[in-house]
Amino acid sequence: MERTGPPARMTGLLAAFSAALLAAGGLAATAPSAAAADADLASNGNFEAGLTGWNCTGGSGAAVSTPVHGGNSALKATPAGSDNAKCSQAVTVEPDSTYTLSAWVQGSYVYLGADGTGTTDVSTWTQSASGWQQLTTTFRTGPSTTSVNVYTHGWYGTPAYYVDDLSLVGPGGAPVVVPAAPTGLKAGTATDSSVALSWTGSTGATGYNLYRGDTLVQSATGTSATVTGLSASTAYSFQVSATNAAGESAKSAAVSATTTEGGGGGDDGSTSTQLPPHALVGYLHSSFANGSGYTRMADVPDSWDVIDLAFGEPTSVTSGDIRFSLCPVAECPNVESEAEFKAAIKAKQAAGKKVLISIGGQNGQVQLATTAARDTFVSSVSKIIDTYGLDGLDIDFEGHSLSLNTGDTDFRNPTTPVVVNLISAVKSLKAKYGEKFVLTMAPETFFVQLGYQYYGSGPWGGQDPRAGAYLPVIHALRDDLTLLHVQDYNSGSIMGLDNQYHSMGGADFHIAMTDMLLAGFPVAGDQTKVFPGLRPDQVAIGLPASTQAGNGHTSPAEVTKALNCLTKKTDCGSYATHGTWSDLRGLMTWSINWDHFNNWEFSKNFDAYFG
Repeated sequence: MERTGPPARMTGLLAAFSAALLAAGGLAATAPSAAAADADLASNGNFEAGLTGWNCTGGSGAAVSTPVHGGNSALKATPAGSDNAKCSQAVTVEPDSTYTLSAWVQGSYVYLGADGTGTTDVSTWTQSASGWQQLTTTFRTGPSTTSVNVYTHGWYGTPAYYVDDLSLVGPGGAPVVVPAAPTGLKAGTATDSSVALSWTGSTGATGYNLYRGDTLVQSATGTSATVTGLSASTAYSFQVSATNAAGESAKSAAVSATTTEGGGGGDDGSTSTQLPPHALVGYLHSSFANGSGYTRMADVPDSWDVIDLAFGEPTSVTSGDIRFSLCPVAECPNVESEAEFKAAIKAKQAAGKKVLISIGGQNGQVQLATTAARDTFVSSVSKIIDTYGLDGLDIDFEGHSLSLNTGDTDFRNPTTPVVVNLISAVKSLKAKYGEKFVLTMAPETFFVQLGYQYYGSGPWGGQDPRAGAYLPVIHALRDDLTLLHVQDYNSGSIMGLDNQYHSMGGADFHIAMTDMLLAGFPVAGDQTKVFPGLRPDQVAIGLPASTQAGNGHTSPAEVTKALNCLTKKTDCGSYATHGTWSDLRGLMTWSINWDHFNNWEFSKNFDAYFG
């Protein structure tokens, strides 16, 4: 959230990120010659048998007759959208053995590598090969490794690349076969948003894929998992398959399960019952003034169901010590007294409204890099909540507050301290205040939806480590999360699930970005790491209240189109959503003050739409 007028910061962030991608890469290793007894273990490495033995993502590969390095055929693979045209095969190897992988390639940003080695996975690449160029690397297998994956791929948004005469030279091993389909799939405990599943494992499997209908929703290494992000009182069908280096098995027999009854006015204290079916969330500039003017708490209209106090900020970036105070009189002449402010909060709560402290914003960088900072965060935020009698917390970490350390590549199991400590801190606050504690988040698109294409610094480094960095926080806290309202503004163009780029300012952007949150998506295009969709009652659309509030203002007419599409499947334009979500919670705006400045246009439109 910005304290001042419209910035170009996020657009610049995305531009810098794109430039950083071009700097990513590695150095080719110098390969020793293979031993005389070694053999070429790659299957159809000359592509004379077409793509036999190879698997290319998204149908990106084809065997072509020109150009070729040798023989009559070569591989042509074409990146498209979020697919980098990865072509791979599993090769049987011996443990504790040395292998030489090489291939002749042609094109821009062509990669050759091996993973699953049991030691250090390897890759090498060329930035530009206008003619045939040989790439070579070596690796040693681990003490129990019997299969590795060898692969080639290009880079996002680049032209087709070519590969020929690929070889993997070294000692052979026993063949790896695709495992049989798992059996005994059973549904266990169901909640209003999740179902627990278990099954009997398959011999030779190294992992399992869970499917909801035809959609891959989760991967697991064991024989049980809990599928989350489901809708209440809804019947689902699940299947599971087994995977290993040789491929994926057939799916198991299906099992059906129905989630329990969820929100809608109950009194069980769960997060889904704390807000009206459709809610309006707004930020109130309580600690500062800008061109929008100061709005007193008592003067906030009844339209607003959640009022986020902007902002609680740290004493230093890494202290974890969060402070909040009302705007100084010199800056805000019409500011109320603290006693009047507290009384107005109580009056709002008596009317059914929720008042939260929002931590962060544009200027409030928060990095919980140590457990000491984590504990200070919990105690200082608790003090603010207790002092003002607040209902919960809004996390509005921006800038460099969250980024992922190199090697932290799985959003389901984060290792970066600033991420792990934030998750732990919020869980502590939820445990302290109980089920009625309201938790909301307001990340920027760079930290969430961009994760569909890029996550952290990437497998080879060089990417912006902030890309998708909110995903592990959202995922770990999804059962505690009341609302996620991503800021659909101050953003560069973002790729949607249709693999097309979408830009701010119209209904299309909000439809595409919200659909991603509700449908879920593979992180960095990896189908084994799928971010599950959230419940529709956990999602609101974040918008600027006026043209002065931020880049990407959307007219009321376009906001109405977005709501119609997502909740009624009308006015959708060219983007096809993956569902119809009548329970979508509502809208968030930056800010109540800017809406006041704009004669309440935003909130009046919301009131008219939802009645």
